[in-house]
Amino acid sequence: MSRSGALAVVLMIAAVVALLAGSQADAVVTCGQVASNLRPCIPYVTGKVSALPPPCCNGVRSLNTAAQTTADRRAACSCIRSQASGISGLQPGRLSGLPGSCGVHLPFPVSTSTDCSRSVTI
Repeated sequence: MSRSGALAVVLMIAAVVALLAGSQADAVVTCGQVASNLRPCIPYVTGKVSALPPPCCNGVRSLNTAAQTTADRRAACSCIRSQASGISGLQPGRLSGLPGSCGVHLPFPVSTSTDCSRSVTI
C-alpha cells in the first residue's frame, strides 16, 4: 500500500472511531482492532491472491471472539463497512464470503451495504 493510501486508511479509521464514540459508547471492540485483525484479508478481498491467507482467518476468528455483545458487533460491522468502502478493487463476493470461508458464523451479512444499526444483533 502506498504511503498516501496508508494515510487515507488511518484517517478513515480515525473518523469512524470518532463517529462510533457517541453511538457505540458501550462497545469494547475498536476500529483499530478491526483493522488489525482484518488487514491480512486485504490481498484476498481485492483478488491479489487466490487462496485465503491463514492470518486472515485467524483475524476473522479473533474478531468474532472479541465481539460478543450487540454493541461490539455493531461497532465491528460499522468499521468493516466503512473501511471496505475505501478499499480499491474490493470484490464484494470475497468480502461477504470471508466468515463462511473461515468457518465462522455471523448473524449479519458482511457487506458495504449492511445497515449495522438494524441488521446486527448477538
